[in-house]
Order: sequence, then C-alpha cells, then structure tokens
Amino acid sequence: MGGIRIIAVILIVAGVLGLVYGGFSYTKENTAAKVGPIELKVEETKRVNVPLWAGIAAIVGGGLVLLGAARK
Repeated sequence: MGGIRIIAVILIVAGVLGLVYGGFSYTKENTAAKVGPIELKVEETKRVNVPLWAGIAAIVGGGLVLLGAARK
C-alpha cells in the first residue's frame, strides 16, 4: 500500500472511532503545592469531545482520498 492509501485508511478509522466513542479522555498531573522538598500533586481527568461533523468529515475525506489514489 502506498503512503496516500495508508493516510486514507487512518482517516477513515479515526472518523469511525470518533463517531463510536464521541471523544477521548486523558489524565493531566498538576502540582498543587510545593513546600520545600515536599510536593502535593493532583491528577485531573479531562475529556475532549469529537464533534459529529468532524467524524463524518474524516470518513468522507478518507474515502475521497482512497478513491483518488485508486484512480491513479
């Protein structure tokens, strides 16, 4: 598979995953307080929502790139 086809497949898979899961979450560690050698760290979980239109656009864009690569 060529590089363009791989990118197209990645776009399609990312679009499908965005539609199925609706987003992703990650954990961020922050230092709440620091007194001398002692540090108090806090972990925060943040969620990033993927809009519906972005998932659909990724699937359509990946499909168009895949069709364009197949025509060459």
